[in-house]
Amino acid sequence: MSVMASSGPARSDASPLAEWRRSVDWPILGSVFVLIGLGLLMSLAAGPAAAQRIGFDNTYHFVQRQGVFAIAAVVLLIGSSLLDRDWARRAAAIVFFLAFGLMAYILLFGYEAKGAQRWIRVAGFSLQPSEMIKPSLIVLTGWLLAQRTLFPKGPWAVVAFAFFAATLGLLLLQPDVGQSALLSAAFIITFFVSGLPWRWAMGFMAGGTALAGMLYATLHHVRQRVNAFLDPSAYDTYQVDKASEAISRGGVMGAGPGEGAVKFQLPDAHTDFIYSVLSEEYGLVAAVALIAIFAFITLRGIREASYVEDPYPRAAATGLFALFGLQAAINISVNLHLIPPKGMTLPFVSYGGSSMIGAALTIGFALALIRKRGIRIRRPYG
Repeated sequence: MSVMASSGPARSDASPLAEWRRSVDWPILGSVFVLIGLGLLMSLAAGPAAAQRIGFDNTYHFVQRQGVFAIAAVVLLIGSSLLDRDWARRAAAIVFFLAFGLMAYILLFGYEAKGAQRWIRVAGFSLQPSEMIKPSLIVLTGWLLAQRTLFPKGPWAVVAFAFFAATLGLLLLQPDVGQSALLSAAFIITFFVSGLPWRWAMGFMAGGTALAGMLYATLHHVRQRVNAFLDPSAYDTYQVDKASEAISRGGVMGAGPGEGAVKFQLPDAHTDFIYSVLSEEYGLVAAVALIAIFAFITLRGIREASYVEDPYPRAAATGLFALFGLQAAINISVNLHLIPPKGMTLPFVSYGGSSMIGAALTIGFALALIRKRGIRIRRPYG
């Protein structure tokens, strides 16, 4: 009688792939694969309507491109999660400086869309570097702040803040207030986990309040969105009204696959308002299940990060999972008309290559930092 071999890697197998299979957080990785699958499903639901509205001859234009984006995201997700902590930091540094340079280039030579200058054209695709700079900055911030324990006299916090301030400045010049707010929140969380002094906390609060007031006073679209949220009757709130109607129309079980109307009514139904499309066609059950998946990934990730004793991966991974969860929360809150519109995608579910790549980097770096082998070693990383 033959004995069946174990499906997992042998303990004596010390190859990088075998070590990755033993140490990666499979519940988080599996949940991300579910989100990518849902993104393909929702692209099939909303993509044809968007292609028809724009005038593409190929009805499945967005569906096919989303398939390409999904494959690229899976490759990048697994590839980045294979890195050890040192290489995750090095890769993040490369991505950060490359994305920073592209963002500066965009201000001079990028093309404008919807009143903002955030994209460049690469081989027929639009690239938004700000999606890549967010996770890379968080990893660098976690590493820089961790150096305070090794070299207490170094200006590590000042350098980290300088990188953040320069990135924030480029985002506001585009302008992209939503991404600026998201990045600021993730940066502060990373700083807090690293041992944020109270004087820095008070400074962040005062600076954030002053900046928000200045943006409200100087940027017309920011002021209009905030005022429309506070007094909907006095402004055009067509998009959020249609999104809210779609969610209500879906009921508990939904109108059925392909039976939704909002995807024909909103120009951004396949991107910013994909949650409304899902809620209308698949109902409250699916909508709540999707929230549960995002909450599971975020909370489990933060919990696993808290078990890491080394300050760099603990702070960076916490910031990355917070970045991921906050972006999902902002998108869903806009769809539910709980906050003013932000123009932010739902990670892995909304259509968009830059969004997919940015989300893959975020989770890939985070998985690399919480790998179990690194937790057992428990050594500082310089």
